[in-house]
Order: sequence, then C-alpha cells, then structure tokens
Amino acid sequence: MSTSRSELHTANRVLELGAGHPSAHGSMRLLAELDGEQIVSLQAEIGLGHRGFEKACEQRSWYQIVPWVERLNPDAAPLVAAGYCQAVEALLALDVPARGRWMRVLAGELARIGSHFGRMASMSRVLQATTPAQYALQARERVRDLLEALSGARSGYGYVRIGGVARATPADWSDRCRDALGPVERGLRETDALIGGNRLFVKRLAGTGVLSREACLAFGVTGPSARAAGWARDLRRQDADPVYGELDFEVAIGRTGDNLDRYLVLVEEVRQSLRIVEQCLDGLAQMTPGAVASDDSRIVWPARGVRAEGDAALSAQTRAVTDGPLVPAGEVSHAVESANGEVGFHLVADGSGRPVRVRCRAPSFFHVQALGPMMRGAPLADVMPTLELLGIVGHECDR
Repeated sequence: MSTSRSELHTANRVLELGAGHPSAHGSMRLLAELDGEQIVSLQAEIGLGHRGFEKACEQRSWYQIVPWVERLNPDAAPLVAAGYCQAVEALLALDVPARGRWMRVLAGELARIGSHFGRMASMSRVLQATTPAQYALQARERVRDLLEALSGARSGYGYVRIGGVARATPADWSDRCRDALGPVERGLRETDALIGGNRLFVKRLAGTGVLSREACLAFGVTGPSARAAGWARDLRRQDADPVYGELDFEVAIGRTGDNLDRYLVLVEEVRQSLRIVEQCLDGLAQMTPGAVASDDSRIVWPARGVRAEGDAALSAQTRAVTDGPLVPAGEVSHAVESANGEVGFHLVADGSGRPVRVRCRAPSFFHVQALGPMMRGAPLADVMPTLELLGIVGHECDR
C-alpha cells in the first residue's frame, strides 16, 4: 500500500539554540523552525546581555570610554580602540607621533591574526576537527604572548590610547616578535593542511552559508565575509591611513561567498597580516628613537610630583585629572577595518570632558541580520560553522 509524502509529513518543530550555546560568543539565542533537518526559518534573538554601552559612554570621560570600547570585541581590542581614539583625535585636531601610529598598526595586525586563528579553531571544533583546532589555538597563544609582553595584559590590553599608545616596546620585544613569526606561520600551514588540504572538509564547507555580494550590500555585511563574496572593500587600502599606505600587502578576495571562501579569506588574511607585522618591525627599526604618544597638554596628565603654582593652575591640574581632556565642540565619524568587519564611531562633543553622543557601528550587529536568510533551506548542521566564520560577537550586538 503506497503512502504519499504529504501523509507522512508532520508539523514543523522549533528548536532553540542558546542563549548559552558553547559556539555562541556572548548571549544570543537562535530559534530554528525545522522540517526534519532542513531549516524553514531561523531567527536570531539578541539583546539578552544588553549593557547600554552607548549611553554609559555618554556618562564618562573620553579616557574612561576606551576600556568599554575594547570589550566590544576583546579578540580585536587594539583595532576597535584605534577606531575610537582616531575619532577623538580628529575632534582634537591632534597629531600622533609616527612611532605611535606604526605601533598601533603592529598591535592591530597581531590582534587580527589572533582573532582569525580563533575563528578557525571554533569552526574546526564544531566540525569535530580537534587537531586543526589545536594547531590554530597554539598559534593564537603565541600571538597573545606577544600582545601581553607589549601591553602588560592578557586581555583588555589598554595599549591604544588617545594620542598614541601606552608605552614603547620592551628592549627585546622586536626580536621576540620576529622569532615568533615563523612558528605562527607554520601553525597556519599545519591548520590549513588539515582543513583546506582535506577534500572532506572542503566538500563540507563548499556551497554552504552562501552570501552574495548583493546580499552583503543589502545587509551591510563588511570585512572578510564581504570580501569572500567578491566585494573588494578593505578600509586599510581605501582609508587615507599614512602607515598602511606605505605597506605592501594584498587584499584577499573570494568568489562565491560560501563558507569555504570565508575560510580561505581568513587564511590569506593571516598571511598578509604576518607580512604587515614584519614590515612594521623593519619600519620601526629604521626610525630614530622617539615618542609613542602625543605630549599635547590637552590630553597629558600632569607629571607625578609636579605641583601646580597658583589657584588657577591648581584648578586646571585638578580638572585635567578628574574630568579628562576637554574636547572641542564638533562632530565626527570614523571607521576602521576590524578583524570581523568595519567598526565605526560617530562622536558629538560640546567642549566638555564628556561626549554628548557616542554611536557605534559594530559589524556583528549587521552580520547577525543576514544569518536567517543565509540559512533558509540549509541543514541544521550548517548553522554553527557559518556562525563561527561570520565572526559574530555577542558583545557587539548587545551594545
């Protein structure tokens, strides 16, 4: 007796992933409507860990905002902090010393390498590929060791500051960094040999999580995910940053915008970032010793042990410490190429020590909007590798 498929079909079921799923970075819940194993619709719920980032920043001094900014994407903290600090510097019309600008790029590219390795490791784990994940994590730890030696912190680096960077490089740090580049590059080769060189994983990633160039434009998707779809947009090349303009590197571009292209773009971007780090070390070695931060009196605290003479000078010194820099009235927008996309800040100042408005354009907030349309019609097993390769960070969504 024959039975039609419609007679066997049962009602769709809804599967809830999160809000504490081990593959999700931060609080985010996914509601997947399933027809068997096929996704009919996918809804991403964010805001479960909303911290009121923008309003909280408006109640703090310009300096106090920097640690809050770094927590948006802890893996790429120097890049995100650079975007905010450059926006404040534009309001101040402040010149950053050349060595400070180069050190920002160096720290930012190391953070980009570590962030990309973290995404590769997370993607490998959800595909049950523990060996390449271990190689990627070992390489990431080498990079984090360098950032810790440079900044003095394992996370929440606090290295990028308004006017430059916190400190010059330790005496042996450059040699230590050069020595680490080889093992990091070897870790990339070992990871890629087990994923990109394995036909099973290539077949597993190819054709999944497809996001076209037109869809990237529609949803505002930027960064490696947009470049994987063939959109040759990289603010490091398009922005008028004087440091990146002197560096020789290539922009990695994909073709189809699937998960395989995203993975390949991440691998190539690590290679290019390693090139940039090496060029930064060479450039810094050729510079004469100098300051790594501006000595502008508007942003520099009084030296320890220096006592102000007179009531007016004492009042100014006290305000400089308690209120921070007084930023001239104005409005500015600035964006940088972070590890997972373009992060931008729109700042409004009224001449006081606190901003009137802080608006953050975080890439993950836009990427998560594209997740549902990308997954429609795909098997449930494709959700987690796609989530990892998109680089969605919960803290950026819950601002």
